[in-house]
Amino acid sequence: MNLKTKYYNPDIETMERGELDALVEERIKYTVNYAAENSLFYKKWFREHNIKPSDIRSHEDLLELPIISGKTIRENQPPETVDFGFRAVDWKDVFTVHETSGTSGTPKSFFLTWEDWERYAEKYARSFVSQGFGPGDRVVVCASYGMNVGANTMTLAARNIGMTIIPIGKCNFPPRVMTSYKPTSIVGSVFKLISLAKRMKMQGMDPTESSIERLIVGGESFPDESRNYVAEIWGCDVFNTYGSTEGTMCGECSHLKGLHVPEDLVHMDVYDPRMDGFVKDGECGRIVLTTLLPVGARCGNVLLNYDTEDTTVVLDREKCSCGRTHMRVLNPQREAETFWIFETPFNRVDVEKGVFQRENMEYLTGEYEAFLYGGEDEGEVTLRVSLECEDAEKCDRQVIESNFLGSFLKYKRVLEDAYMQGSLDIIFNYVGPGQLEFYHIKGRPKRIVDRR
Repeated sequence: MNLKTKYYNPDIETMERGELDALVEERIKYTVNYAAENSLFYKKWFREHNIKPSDIRSHEDLLELPIISGKTIRENQPPETVDFGFRAVDWKDVFTVHETSGTSGTPKSFFLTWEDWERYAEKYARSFVSQGFGPGDRVVVCASYGMNVGANTMTLAARNIGMTIIPIGKCNFPPRVMTSYKPTSIVGSVFKLISLAKRMKMQGMDPTESSIERLIVGGESFPDESRNYVAEIWGCDVFNTYGSTEGTMCGECSHLKGLHVPEDLVHMDVYDPRMDGFVKDGECGRIVLTTLLPVGARCGNVLLNYDTEDTTVVLDREKCSCGRTHMRVLNPQREAETFWIFETPFNRVDVEKGVFQRENMEYLTGEYEAFLYGGEDEGEVTLRVSLECEDAEKCDRQVIESNFLGSFLKYKRVLEDAYMQGSLDIIFNYVGPGQLEFYHIKGRPKRIVDRR
């Protein structure tokens, strides 16, 4: 890397679109053949469907291959099978083993070679450099250092850039860390960063006057409203990253015009709801990933057409203001956090946007949870939104509710009509600090619970 430039790998990151597309197709062909030769799952699949790997030459040809999911991976690993069908190297070449959280069943297993780690680290390094990081930066990482790859990947990326990592792992660290080490950045969730800022203020420290120059939010989608609030209370830019054990790892550059996809290392298609074709750029669809390997490379797990169960929009494939040519996508949303009322979808992000309306934040902490219930009569639905307040008795409830409803129902004509007609009831519950239900449940907070 040439640290005198604003790129980690300038030759790749600024490659002209035609050359980049040609590189992607070369790597698709190689990766498909690698999968057919080294993965038990794909060896069997190509044989059973009488498809020659050599026939898969382009992005469009991937439509001929199966779409796999987390369920497919779990069905092809112990205890369902004797061996791990997606492992694509000998055990002697596996450097680390990883598992997903397992919240939806048996954890999915992934195997990384050292080559995989180098490629994963490059993805994060590109993102860090695009956000202005460089030698001398000191970064507090609040992400877990367990079986998840995120925190470890950031740490390896930092080593390549010359950054210093403060590997705390959680965001409830004592504020003395801020005064002792003077970090220039923190990686954490929106809510953890808000909570830390409040604890600092309680100890007489002003976050806007701290050493922090930028913040990185990873592992969750969020609306601009919550980003803007975090940026306001910290007095700095807030960048989004999107990553997974499967190898996604996209990040916003300093121009904040969408997340750059490292197209040479991971191929992202966006499928229609029926999962039988691609949507046009600018339309929302499901993210389907394919591992991309440089010719001659190896990997521990190879995934072709992996359904992430997340949704996004391809914003642009033209050169960004930062000079990078890799496509930019909208902040992905989790399909598992999308709910349907009267055949109309809404996401956790839509609820969060309503909560974080700027005028609301004069009264609210930002913490919330919502519950869906069936009504007493068939065809009725109740959405109860519980809001944590600094002082529940002093909240201007009329202002909060008006702001929330104006945001939440905007662009949702069916839900707005149902609300006006009374078949959708939206009620608000105001509680003091620490009184939301999820505080009393172990694990990651579940912001929306469907109890219909």
